[in-house]
Amino acid sequence: MPYETVLYDYWRSSASYRVRIALNSLGIEYLTVPVNLLDGEHKATTHLRRNPQGLVPALEIDGLMMTQSLAIMEYLAETRVGSGLLPGDAPGRQRVRALAYAIAMDVHPICNLGVVGHVMELTAGDEAARVAWMRKFIGEGLLAVERMLDDPRTGLFCHGDSPTMAEMCLVPQVYNAERWGVDLSALCHVRRVVALCNEQSAFRAAHPDRAKLQSA
Repeated sequence: MPYETVLYDYWRSSASYRVRIALNSLGIEYLTVPVNLLDGEHKATTHLRRNPQGLVPALEIDGLMMTQSLAIMEYLAETRVGSGLLPGDAPGRQRVRALAYAIAMDVHPICNLGVVGHVMELTAGDEAARVAWMRKFIGEGLLAVERMLDDPRTGLFCHGDSPTMAEMCLVPQVYNAERWGVDLSALCHVRRVVALCNEQSAFRAAHPDRAKLQSA
């Protein structure tokens, strides 16, 4: 008997967005349980039992409780034959991981809710400082990804002609970039890949606007 899959999620979380795309792309049906990051629900005892870091997502799947979006996607890549989340060859896997990590490990951590909240504390709630912070670090990070995509191994998508874990990190970060008014005009590869992804049902169904409606 299969285990029920439950995603403990916040609709605007980039990390949760990644996992929603991955689950959708694999056709894995899941129940969404909202965890409100704005009212401190993620720091409550109930959620800390799921994720001691007090973060989202947490994913209950295969009888296990999992945390960390990248680790979750790599688990899915390893346990779902033909998932396509990672290429079949070692050099390809390294490149896709490098693209995904460039976003999820270098950009996202310094632009998440806790860090930006501390920036606001240090600047006495200066909204202009928050916007400048987000635009600087998201913009610089995506520019680096654009340079990484200037590579013959880039096809229709970041690596070859089908989406991988790289796009599942890229699309949420571009969503955040647009939210904060980052200038993406020079990022031709990034914009093209994201536009293609957003035509696919797995990505559309994971969009924060859809997730917000489901959590209401």
